[in-house]
Amino acid sequence: MSTPAAVRQWETHFRLYRTIWKSNVMASVVQPFLYLLGMGVGVGALVDHGNQAASKLGGLTYLQFLGPALIATTAMMVTTSESMWPVLGGFKWQSGYHAAAATPLSPGDVVAGVFLWHATKALIAGSAVAATLALFPDTRSAGLPLAVVFGALTGLAFSSIITAWTATREQDFSFPNINRFVVTPLFLFGGAFYPIDQLPSWLQWVAKATPLWHGVELTRGAANGRLELQSTLIHVGYLLVFVAVGWTLARRTFRTRLGA
Repeated sequence: MSTPAAVRQWETHFRLYRTIWKSNVMASVVQPFLYLLGMGVGVGALVDHGNQAASKLGGLTYLQFLGPALIATTAMMVTTSESMWPVLGGFKWQSGYHAAAATPLSPGDVVAGVFLWHATKALIAGSAVAATLALFPDTRSAGLPLAVVFGALTGLAFSSIITAWTATREQDFSFPNINRFVVTPLFLFGGAFYPIDQLPSWLQWVAKATPLWHGVELTRGAANGRLELQSTLIHVGYLLVFVAVGWTLARRTFRTRLGA
């Protein structure tokens, strides 16, 4: 009972994860490795030989531009997935959250444990991507651990809002649409694969309003040693606003759903 309540909720997720971690981590390594080979190395060879490549990418090679961004995109995809079906399952299919709420844990403790687990999954996935980046001389840097932390914050900015939404659902009908119309477009247009100034001006503002672009800027800046204090504080602050709003909404929806 001396263990913090949120950690006790987190431990239920961790115990399950220990049975599947090998395949999970392997997927987190293989996917970015294939992206780096196909896009970073393959397409990157064409991009880097372009006449305006250096100016468009801020003096970075395409591998240096793309690689760190995959930390943020991977964290986004992992945490959004964790905040949909597993969270709904905790309410509806396994009723694990109701069981936890029947103990001294409050709905707020359950939310904190869920968020802590989402952060853990984002750190694991981001570390797997960073380990892959370390295999390439262009993307091997001392800033990768900090980029992983920024990636985890990016993931939490998404999962906090979606977790609050999931807690209001009885069915999973909306989840494929979230993946189709939110996660996938952001993956393509969030600044990971090319500078967003290549987009129409109105779409640039849309990209900047989403957490992913801020996360990509942070991970890319950290991995390439290009962080600036003012812009870093703005990006981090923006992501923290999403986390805070999601936290507030999730506490409310969990309290309503758990009847406490």
